[in-house]
Amino acid sequence: MKEHATTLPSRHATLRVVAMPCDCNATGDVFGGWVMSQVDIAGSIPAISRARGRVATVAVNSFVFKQPLFMGDVVSLYADIVKVGRTSMTVNVEVYAQRDPVKPTCVKVTEATLTYVALSDDRKPRELPPA
Repeated sequence: MKEHATTLPSRHATLRVVAMPCDCNATGDVFGGWVMSQVDIAGSIPAISRARGRVATVAVNSFVFKQPLFMGDVVSLYADIVKVGRTSMTVNVEVYAQRDPVKPTCVKVTEATLTYVALSDDRKPRELPPA
């Protein structure tokens, strides 16, 4: 895959993390499952805020790996609610990698869309509060 250099979005990242050796395979490529878990965490942050409480991931609507992630990459995740229903909401997450401090570059590595449902204390779906 050819890298397409870009810049980070001008808004604050929802989550930032550095890919460490334990997140990678033997050749230094980050496991896709690790990326997926970070996307789920980032997506849940605005969902929890909007729901004002517990949420659960009910669907991964789309998940596209555009570029690989490497050990040492600074990974920035941006999550935005794009749709709100009665008990659920859809969140888009974009993932960028900043790499190579000697010759800094930034690439968009992943895009995903997830659906979260608001949960009551007994873990049943509940209506979202007014915005």
